[in-house]
Formats: sequence, structure tokens, C-alpha cells
Amino acid sequence: MIRFTHLRKTTCFCLFLLTSACSGLPLRAKHDLIGMDRSDLIACAGVPDNVATLPDGEVLQWRQDQQVQGPLTLKGPFSLELDLSGHGTCHVIIRLRQGHVINVEYTGPSDTLLGHYAACVPLIQACEKRGYN
Repeated sequence: MIRFTHLRKTTCFCLFLLTSACSGLPLRAKHDLIGMDRSDLIACAGVPDNVATLPDGEVLQWRQDQQVQGPLTLKGPFSLELDLSGHGTCHVIIRLRQGHVINVEYTGPSDTLLGHYAACVPLIQACEKRGYN
């Protein structure tokens, strides 16, 4: 019995760490990507879905329009299914001035069980891993 209780505590702690890491990544990217140049941004995030040219720079947008689910779906007998996670989409909007990132914002219903901006993680994860700052 002691081993099972210890295993449950360890599993819960690991899930907590995973949840914290995923939900914090987009918030860190809002600061860490500032100053990154356009070519590095496109190299890590991919070609943007939309581009708008402004008099003082440009705005790039990446879209995650497929529903992203959190990790908690319970399935039981007789096709019983309980989904405790949120579903979300995300649009990452990055503003550039003189070819460098000056602002990072997120839009869309991005809440999942993993956090408020968890649906945005796939869009910016490669850029954040580069450790620009």
C-alpha cells in the first residue's frame, strides 16, 4: 500500500511540473523573443499564416486553429467518456519594427487543462528553445 501511495504522489508531482512548464512557456516567450530578428523568427516559427505591413514595421500571425486538448480524458465501459480538459486554439501575433520583434501577443480561446496559453505552445516552442536571450 505504501508503494502505491508513493507512486500516486510522484505521478501528481510530475503532472504538476509538466503543467507548470507548458503554461509558462508562452508567457516567457513574450519577453524572450523581444529583439529577435525576422529571419531567426521565421526559421524557428515557420512561415507566418498572415503578414500585414504597417508604416512603422509589420505584423506577423501564426494560427493554431485545430482544437488542442488537455491531457485528461477518462474512458469507461459502455462508451462512457468524461473529458475534464479544456479545448483551445491560438493565434500568435508578433509585431516587428526595423526587422526585430518588439511585441508578442496571443489571441483565441487557448485555455486547456495545462494552462491559459497551452494551445499556443506548439507555435512558439521551437523559438523559445533557441534561448535567444
